[in-house]
Amino acid sequence: MTMSAGWYLRRLSRMGPREVGGRVGDAVRRRRWRSAPPPACPSVTGARFTAVLPAGTIAAVPPDAAKRLLAEADRLMDGHAEYFGVVRDDLADPDWWYDPKTGRRAPGGYAFDVPYRNEDAVGDIKQIWEPSRHQYLTVLAAAYAITGNERYAERVAEHLRSWWTANPPLRGVHWTSGIELGIRLLSWVWIRRLLDGWPGAATLFEDNPVALHQIWHHQRWLAAFPSRGSSANNHVIAEAAGQFAAACAFGWFPSSARWRADALRSLERHLRGNTFASGLNRELATEYHGLVLELALAAVAEADAAGAPVPASIRLVLLRMTDALAAVVDNRLRPPRQGDADDGHGLVVDGAGTDRWASLLATGDAVFGRLAWWPEVTGTDVRTPLLAALIKPAELSVTRPASRPAHFADAGLTILRGPGEIWCRCDGGPHGFLSIAAHAHADALSVEVRHDGVDVLADPGTYCYHGQPEWRRYFRSTLGHNTLRLDGGDQSVSGGPFLWTRHARSRVLVADTSDASSGGTARWCAEHDGYRPSVHRRRVELTAAEQELRVVDEVRGPRRAVRLAFHLGPAIAADLAGNRAQLTWTRDGEDRSAVLVLPGELSWRAHRGETEPPLGWYSAGFGRKEPTTTLIGTGFADGVQGFTTVLTFEG
Repeated sequence: MTMSAGWYLRRLSRMGPREVGGRVGDAVRRRRWRSAPPPACPSVTGARFTAVLPAGTIAAVPPDAAKRLLAEADRLMDGHAEYFGVVRDDLADPDWWYDPKTGRRAPGGYAFDVPYRNEDAVGDIKQIWEPSRHQYLTVLAAAYAITGNERYAERVAEHLRSWWTANPPLRGVHWTSGIELGIRLLSWVWIRRLLDGWPGAATLFEDNPVALHQIWHHQRWLAAFPSRGSSANNHVIAEAAGQFAAACAFGWFPSSARWRADALRSLERHLRGNTFASGLNRELATEYHGLVLELALAAVAEADAAGAPVPASIRLVLLRMTDALAAVVDNRLRPPRQGDADDGHGLVVDGAGTDRWASLLATGDAVFGRLAWWPEVTGTDVRTPLLAALIKPAELSVTRPASRPAHFADAGLTILRGPGEIWCRCDGGPHGFLSIAAHAHADALSVEVRHDGVDVLADPGTYCYHGQPEWRRYFRSTLGHNTLRLDGGDQSVSGGPFLWTRHARSRVLVADTSDASSGGTARWCAEHDGYRPSVHRRRVELTAAEQELRVVDEVRGPRRAVRLAFHLGPAIAADLAGNRAQLTWTRDGEDRSAVLVLPGELSWRAHRGETEPPLGWYSAGFGRKEPTTTLIGTGFADGVQGFTTVLTFEG
């Protein structure tokens, strides 16, 4: 998908003078770099890798986690992998520029001339970029570290040499995005660490002029083209974390000390800017909370391994992020499905089936210590003992929550909990991050409801970014969320699939988050002005005794067409009769049910897997979608109009 001139003009209108100046400088630098061949890497002599794992670290890896890792490593050795719903069997000898989804191969040439957002010219860029983050190679390197089997190390070396040959500096799609370079550097650091016992490790890295050339040019690129201003979200954190990690572990170059200092300053600044005081991520996208936490933990591990001082503010942010994650997960350790998600990870050394969120909480426990109210973490992973072996304990002057937080006022996120493991997320927060509302969905006042970890009223997920604008609009839209829509429009005026020109302003009026499982009623109420001059106010009540969730939508203003949507999870079967839906599903072999009584003032229809336009879809992960049932009620609101929905869990 190619962006229009109008989109770029609207994007420009969201930038401040400093960002505009920085981007002009970037454009001049790109032109200058285009006209001259990349310089040679400075001469390096006597380079040694010293940031090794402490003795006994690998022995601390739990056996079941090691077993999952080795099963995944063997699949990779056979060439099998899956990226964003596309199964591949070509990773034994990958074509680094090939997209198996579209069958296209990205063009070569100067990196900044490649139209990487144009799927017709390049293919699906996410499919091309993902293997080149080399996180599957960190898995193979971890398999070598655990087993000592050199076939894993030899495959890693073969693929790194292949990649370095196919992707010289500034040539092709793998030199167009800073987040890719940052994560790739972080992977290379861990590959070198995990291969340390292999006789060929030094020959592959510090004694290899090609590797040195690549490592130096990655850092030179990141120093020259940092994400700026309105784009400085999780991308800039990945750039800083990768740059910092490489400058610590591969600190062999004349610029290494400067790169390390600059990257640490950037990481500290942007990590604070990317995180609310409550600990939740400002992008209002839960998966990016996980990505940022992973990246920053890896950066701190690198600092401690190198003996480089880290500001206490960085560790404090990570502590708050970890406590916030522990606070918002449901009983199955699933966090909210809020905002954009693209399955991005900071450091991958685990096999399939490892729970990402349990892993992060286990690492938080090892690094900071768990609080009494934290949920019990089930399952084990490889990454936690590796990070915990490098990150040094630190005394932090901070008061941590004495009880489990449920209302995060700065992020506008509230969790209501009830009996039978009822979990409800209510959204009354800001719309996205920074001036372009990065990674926002038009979902003000939406709810997400689970019962024992099963999506009952589901957030739709993300599905895609590029190439399929109609699907992108649906998964981001108000219609795609459990909330109310007026006159067929989204809550904010959209300037395109990646830019909002006006943000809906929400405010929470009531957040009584008493634990309804103790026998009381938890309440939440908020409103937003995204349909000016009308105002949408929503009240949610979770009552323990009845196991009942009551949602009251009030619309005040002129006569408007109303469309109220409730999206059921893919495991939920629904029998709709009039305005009453009988819901059934199975959990752990047990049949479960609920009754959803919808507002009688509206006319109701069930939709499932419709494509023109899209309606009735759920995305369990980026690039994957499956049909689900969406209940749509239509009618009108005039003056002050209320609509009441009641969800009652049975048994």
